[in-house]
Amino acid sequence: MSTYQVLFNGTPAEQDFYDMISKLEIEENADLPGAFSMQLPVAAEDGELTWVTDARIAPYSNVAVVAAPADGDPQCIFDGYVLTHKVHMPAGPAGATVDVWGQDASVLMGLTEKVREWSGVTDNAVASSIFATYGMTPSPDNGSEPSPAHTPDEHTLMQRASDADFLRRLARRTGRWFRVTCADKPGLRTGYFAMPSLTGTPVVTIDLNDPEKSSVPLLDFNWDATRPTAVAARQASLTDSDKDGFSADTSDSGLKALDDQSLASFTGRTKTVMLTAAADTAELPGRASGLLREAGWFARCEGTADVNVVNQVLRVGTVVAVEGCGSLLSGPYLVWSVRHSITTQAHAMSFVLVRNAVGPAPTSTGGALAGVLP
Repeated sequence: MSTYQVLFNGTPAEQDFYDMISKLEIEENADLPGAFSMQLPVAAEDGELTWVTDARIAPYSNVAVVAAPADGDPQCIFDGYVLTHKVHMPAGPAGATVDVWGQDASVLMGLTEKVREWSGVTDNAVASSIFATYGMTPSPDNGSEPSPAHTPDEHTLMQRASDADFLRRLARRTGRWFRVTCADKPGLRTGYFAMPSLTGTPVVTIDLNDPEKSSVPLLDFNWDATRPTAVAARQASLTDSDKDGFSADTSDSGLKALDDQSLASFTGRTKTVMLTAAADTAELPGRASGLLREAGWFARCEGTADVNVVNQVLRVGTVVAVEGCGSLLSGPYLVWSVRHSITTQAHAMSFVLVRNAVGPAPTSTGGALAGVLP
């Protein structure tokens, strides 16, 4: 059996709600806002339609979903707001439904576009200030990587966007993640503005060849060799008359490699791109590394698992281990996205795992990488 709870505006749904709901899906993603969708049956009563005008799913009503494996701790996998209805009404109206869709609490950060100058502060300080405005607690990971202050000596930081769009842009250009999540209780929201942590112990091991660990029926793997592995970064400095400008060339993303072979060592090639975005000289190295971080997730694994089989609710940003798939494909992976499909009978998780390295090359010739040019 699947154990989950839906809360409307902080109040748990009544038991008969779980008997009538026909679909519930939650999407967690590293680079997109979290989202939910549910489908509810619609009936005609006294000339009105049930659920369609129900206050529990009115615009910007709060919806939260908490899920747990049979022997595990509950996890708040969604805490956000209703944004869209889609009503399906056949003649009759037997079979009528309403599809409800919403987004996580970061939607509140996108309601107003602003023009604001941030001077003398770092990106981390900006994120903490904005999160506090919405009652969100900054993640302790946000301070794991220092960032330079934006001073009038070179460039102050100008915001011409909503808080959500602004933080998302700041995060992406330095290889960080911007996300708003809840952990175990709805309403306790955490704002992430940090690079992912790759040092954690795997929360679960997936082994296709071990009956005791074979928790998924199928895994699909792919890798992409066309991504950049080096950056040529130059910037004219307002405080330095050197005609060649400031250089921040790098082939280092600053992230721990999840296995033996980085993209450059795996392909035996260097692909260099030029970074031409205007930036402070102190900020340029972070932007160059950020470009490589985003490009570095070249290896990917996809599959589906049931919560009660793996006994774990997979969460974006955690590390899982894959075994039994050969030296190249086995190893630790970072959870990039999870789509939860939940009923009272089952809780399926369709996941995407990524990593910035592959395993050691096999010693036998049968496992050699074919088709690589000398």
